[in-house]
Parts: sequence; structure tokens; C-alpha cells
Amino acid sequence: MKELKGNGAGLKLSRRLSALAEWVPQGARFADIGTDHALLPVYLAQKGKISYAVAGDVHAGPVEAAKRQVSEAGLEQVVSVRLGDGMAVLCAGEVDTVTIAGMGGSLMARILDQAGDSLDGVRTLVLSPHVAEDAVRRWLVSHHFVLDQEMLLEEDGVIYTLMRAVLSSAPSEALLAHENLYDEKLLAPAITKISSTLLYEMGPLLLRHPTEAFHRKWEEEIAKRERVILQLKHATAPEAAEKAREWEEDVKEIREVLSCLLAEKPSSN
Repeated sequence: MKELKGNGAGLKLSRRLSALAEWVPQGARFADIGTDHALLPVYLAQKGKISYAVAGDVHAGPVEAAKRQVSEAGLEQVVSVRLGDGMAVLCAGEVDTVTIAGMGGSLMARILDQAGDSLDGVRTLVLSPHVAEDAVRRWLVSHHFVLDQEMLLEEDGVIYTLMRAVLSSAPSEALLAHENLYDEKLLAPAITKISSTLLYEMGPLLLRHPTEAFHRKWEEEIAKRERVILQLKHATAPEAAEKAREWEEDVKEIREVLSCLLAEKPSSN
């Protein structure tokens, strides 16, 4: 998805890409996977925030557009545009920071899972899955990356999830960090109980500081799930009724968590 507003030296990103750019460490050797038009690496290079970048995309059309964008900006010596699937565009140890945005969480987790030694040297992941955020959070936990930032950002009527995770220096350190991060007793004081499944879906840092956007996102999710429940109740398959009951339990839990959080005034977004 092209998220450019303006071009050339005055290149300006959408609010979502701008927020992701803020989380990229100064001086990073950077990779943008699924780069589309290479807007993020070009912007970061123009700002002097990164020392080097790889802009990778699996589709030839976006790669050609990215090459034009890099060429017009005069950044061919800083930004390398490559055609390839996921992290396969990278060599081991080539970058220390990776951004992946604009795709589902399950695909994002699969890309990271298949990265192999392309992840060598990567210490910071800046991610924005548009669905199945829980799949990304579970991948991070199982690979010793610890969330240090989560936010929801609304743009053009869509609420986006943004995450940053940093590689822990030791597995034992990561284990302790994750135990604290996903300990329901350390969440917002009003939350008395939440399942592990919903905790991974909602996000541990987002639950600690729920914004108005957080409440809107989950009210919308309730509405989506209630539509599915209605469809299941009209289905003739024998397993549909049981599935409908499971979804009803999920909706009930979400409502309970939101009700608990409303006991605390949500901050503005």
C-alpha cells in the first residue's frame, strides 16, 4: 500500500509509517520487508537516521517502483532494493533492525520463522500486523524478543497495531521479562482475570494503558464476532453449534475485560 504524501526531498509519510519510523534506532542498519515503494527506508535515509538499508519485496512491480523512488532521492549508495521472499533478501548479520508492516500477523510470524540466519544480528523488530496480532506476540516470546512498545493508531478510519520488540541478551532474561509482561496480576489494576489467549490478542502493554482507540477496536471486534456467531447459529453443520458457544464465551470475556478497564478512565489517543 502506497502511503506517500508528497515526494522527493519533501517526502512525508503517513501517520502510521511515521510512528514506525520513530521507533527505528538512530544509526541503524535497517531492513524494510514488504517495502512496496521504499518510502520508509528513503525517509529514514533522508533524515540521516539510518546508516544503511535493504528494501525488500516479493513482487516485481513494487521493487521497480522502489528503485525509482531510491534513484530519484539519490540514495542508491545507502538503500539497496531487492526482489525476494520475506527475509531471504538479507544476508546473515547484514542489518540490526527490521520493519515489517501491512500484512497479517500469521504471515508475518511465518516470514520471521523462515528467516533462518537472516535474523543473525537483528536486535530490533518494528512490526505492524493488521490482523492476528497474537501470532506475532507468540513468535516474539518463543524467540526471546521482548516487547518494549505497543500502540494503536487510527488513520483514515482504520485502527492499526504497532509493536516494537528488542532481542534479549540471554534466554533466562527473556523468560523473566515475558513472565512479567504476561502476568495478569501486573496488568491494569481493574483487571481481575484474563485468559492467556485474550492477553496475547489484546496485547500486554496496550492493556496496561488502554486508550480510546483500544476500546473502539475491541467494540468493533465484538461486533465482528457476533456476526460470525449469528452465521454459525444458522449453519447446519453439527460442529457449528459448539463453535458458536465457543465464540460466545470469547465475546463474554472481552466484554468483561472492557468493563473492568472502564473502571479506570481511558487515556486519550
